[in-house]
Amino acid sequence: MTDILFLAWRYLAHYRVKTAILVTSIALIVFLPVGLNVLVGQSAEQLTARAEATPLLVGAKGSPLELVLSSLYFESDVPDDIPWAELEAIADSGLAQPIPLDARFRARAHPIVGTSLEYFDFRGLRLAEGRRMAVVGECMLGARAAADLAVGVGDAVLSSPESLFDLAGVYPLRMRVVGVFAASHTPDDRVVFVDVKTSWIIQGLGHGHQDLAAAGAAAAVLKQEGNLITANASVVQYNEITPENIDSFHFHGDLGEYPLTGVIAVPRDEKSGVLLMGRFERPEVAAQIVRPATVMTELLDTVFTVRAYVVAAIGFAGVGTLATAALVFLLSLRLREREIETIVKIGGSPMRVAAILVSEIVVVLVLGAAFAGVLAVLASRYGSEAIRLWITS
Repeated sequence: MTDILFLAWRYLAHYRVKTAILVTSIALIVFLPVGLNVLVGQSAEQLTARAEATPLLVGAKGSPLELVLSSLYFESDVPDDIPWAELEAIADSGLAQPIPLDARFRARAHPIVGTSLEYFDFRGLRLAEGRRMAVVGECMLGARAAADLAVGVGDAVLSSPESLFDLAGVYPLRMRVVGVFAASHTPDDRVVFVDVKTSWIIQGLGHGHQDLAAAGAAAAVLKQEGNLITANASVVQYNEITPENIDSFHFHGDLGEYPLTGVIAVPRDEKSGVLLMGRFERPEVAAQIVRPATVMTELLDTVFTVRAYVVAAIGFAGVGTLATAALVFLLSLRLREREIETIVKIGGSPMRVAAILVSEIVVVLVLGAAFAGVLAVLASRYGSEAIRLWITS
């Protein structure tokens, strides 16, 4: 038996390119369905963990999936606004603690999320350096955002304009970095966090400008009637909030109408959550409330259904690959007729020749299966880390 395996191995080693192609093809066919199951399972775990940690989410009526993706993972298009009054109504009900979200702007490729300090406690984010934001114009960075933007505590981050031609005259805001979070391996790592009022200033709903009552501002005054001063187009608006000009920043209109893209609602208990959800069932309510875990489960059910079709397709491809491999071995028999005749002439029986040929096939299959096993182990061990890097990239 040893001599049969030796001859089979020497043949495969001599035609190493053909052997490598056959082994790789078989390994991939065996690994793909196994690896797909492993990676999909780990991806589902990563995605649902964040959704399950978020009890309830309030946003404008529309697609629940779009609301969840934009509010939890900061992906997808920005959903329609809900007014700040919705957050106040949740707080006044006493059923849940509301956490505001305003995620409509970016600093280069990184989302700028306007929120409150309660968000950091809710997500369990820890500071790696610096402090928490205290006034408008300050920001805190996730670990990935700080690395990509190459900034740290004491530096500044500039918001990106929504379009190249901003007819509303809303200028990018220069924000001072006061803190950097430790890596959490979640979408929070790539976020620039600001106070909600800072995000409103970026949107142009709040602004600061030179003191029109000062003597040097006469050129910017259009008219003055008592204490009412009307400015002209030459008034200087600030695009950075500093200790010197922070008092000049103000908002106009009803604060209750100011926009949010979503509100995380953390109910006191299960009963409070059910009661809060019931309040949004009335048709006159302009907002919707969803359970992110339910929304993501529905999405993953669709993914798993697609996975079943993909695995079936891989199975058909595997049959084709094995048929091709069989054809390669059959064709090689015709090319090896003289070699086989030589083995028979030196005393090898037909059964022994057949055993050599079968051994070659078995060795290729075993090597392919072993290679597939190595890939599966690597996928199970490092797949979750790769997925975390992909999610936070």
